[in-house]
Amino acid sequence: MSLCNNSFIYDKAKKYSVSIIKLCRYIRINHREYSLADQLLRSSTSIGANIAEATQAQSKKDFIAKLYIAMKEAGESSYWLDILHDTEIITNQQFEIHDEACDELIRILKSIVKTTKQNLENNKTTVN
Repeated sequence: MSLCNNSFIYDKAKKYSVSIIKLCRYIRINHREYSLADQLLRSSTSIGANIAEATQAQSKKDFIAKLYIAMKEAGESSYWLDILHDTEIITNQQFEIHDEACDELIRILKSIVKTTKQNLENNKTTVN
């Protein structure tokens, strides 16, 4: 149930957060766009924060709930990247790199949630 701080998904989320922090710094300096950069920064860094919270979950259901929040934050991050791309604040290359990394996080999180749910269901049927 626990994802340690050295886990694959934690490391990917942290790397994504660092990359987004650098992108937001670029957006603020080069485009003076603070509101959109702040929105992207908050949602993107929240992905890893919720994964870290999941490591301290009180139960498998709590673990799943935290990972769902991380997925929702990733979805929001994807939205902000779309907006920044469509308004030409970020380049095609910047968009593709960050959106692909975000999509990968979503896929991995979905897989972890699915597996955890299956294990939870299997344990219920085994106990009964």
